[in-house]
Amino acid sequence: MKNLFNQTSIAIVLFAIILFSACSGGSKKTGEDNSVITEIKKDKVKEDVTEFVYPLPTAFEVTKMLNRIGASYILSLSNPAENAEKYFTEKSKALNLGIYSADLSYASTYNQKQNIIDYMNASNKLVEELGFENAIDKELPAKIELVENDKDKLIDLISNTFYTTYESLNENGRGSVSVLVLAGSWVEALYIATHISKETYNNVEMVKIVMEQRAPLNKLMSLVEDFESQPDIAEVGKSLKKLQEIFNSLEVGSISQEQMIAISTEVEAVRASIVD
Repeated sequence: MKNLFNQTSIAIVLFAIILFSACSGGSKKTGEDNSVITEIKKDKVKEDVTEFVYPLPTAFEVTKMLNRIGASYILSLSNPAENAEKYFTEKSKALNLGIYSADLSYASTYNQKQNIIDYMNASNKLVEELGFENAIDKELPAKIELVENDKDKLIDLISNTFYTTYESLNENGRGSVSVLVLAGSWVEALYIATHISKETYNNVEMVKIVMEQRAPLNKLMSLVEDFESQPDIAEVGKSLKKLQEIFNSLEVGSISQEQMIAISTEVEAVRASIVD
């Protein structure tokens, strides 16, 4: 079952890391369509991958944390898998592919076998309809499973895989669509984190996870700016603007209950606009 989960969700997480790495480097716009070509440097890729992999806890660590705070699995937090049938536009498919990647991770953490299968099927459906399957290394899930709890080896694997995946996405002009996938995944992860327990604000670990989302959100918004000439991307950026303002108002290492509530309320509204 773990292998089943990895086949799609780990690959989508890789997309997220790739995109974060890309937006950290220099970029230039070419042509009338304002497509973005990112200049890639090998040492910079590994530096950025390290930045985003090292702070992330392993699945085992996440499970232990959730058990400590007594947070049970809440199916209603996830987007129903059957909703995959109602997304017809490229924008809605991409955003909800990101949503489902986070839902897969959530279900896997609690070993919810049927839900893992359901979200796997929903994700595969959207992956195929978006034409992303050729950008995914078919051997990658097995490779990641072997090293997923060894962060040094995981960083090396992701760094080495970066080039072929990035090249495939750009050759097919899918950079902007990938940004939508990333946005959906980030929104759902934050939504689950802020709604998984009524006592979230009283749990130091969960509060820390929420506070640490400022940097990823700002990097995501940088990507959005690169594609701001495209209406779908611009609309997503506009919907995330208020969240960005709240996060950027936080003092370093500090967040008030009022700010936590504001983040929780705003991400719920953004998420509703994506899944409905």
